[in-house]
Amino acid sequence: MALGLQRTGRIVTAAALLFAIALGSFATSQIIFIKELGVGTAIAVLIDATIVRALLVPSLMALLGKANWWAPAPLRRFHDRFGLSETDARPTPEAVR
Repeated sequence: MALGLQRTGRIVTAAALLFAIALGSFATSQIIFIKELGVGTAIAVLIDATIVRALLVPSLMALLGKANWWAPAPLRRFHDRFGLSETDARPTPEAVR
């Protein structure tokens, strides 16, 4: 689960940051209502991403267990055929010792 959090954390944060920047650009408007809307939604997205990353993603990953890594049959066959894997096949220095 820790590895999954490590890998998904960057995605959630990057998506939230990009979305907040896009919404925050409304703050440059000359219309006050649009400025308020842009700043408010940008802050809401950043707060939501923090809560999602800190609470929702870990709890759902713990709840779903191995189902987190389910893949559709065609994608699983593709990975098996070409030897693609989620883990690094090279040995780590700790494993060599």
